[in-house]
Amino acid sequence: MRLDLFLKHSRLVVRRPVAQAMCDAGAVTVNGSRGKPGREVAAGDTLKIRQRGRIVTVRVLGVADRPPSKAQAAELYEVVSVIDDPDADVSPGDEESGRRLDRQR
Repeated sequence: MRLDLFLKHSRLVVRRPVAQAMCDAGAVTVNGSRGKPGREVAAGDTLKIRQRGRIVTVRVLGVADRPPSKAQAAELYEVVSVIDDPDADVSPGDEESGRRLDRQR
């Protein structure tokens, strides 16, 4: 599954264009490499998402063939760590994409 689509399906980011903008801005990495929107992700991959002054690391547990329900979306990944980093760059779409992670804490 494409990275931008996974971010949308997992509800880590609210809209796909926001996910694409974050990837293009370098705010997302996959297994330590810069995550381009079209990069394929699979179970076992580690994503680091930099947004709203924090860096969130998640492990992909699975991918969905179609948009999952809210409960199923939360089962697509597990949060490995959340690091508050006031020096983290603000990435595009932070206002929307950060809301999902605020609810997880």
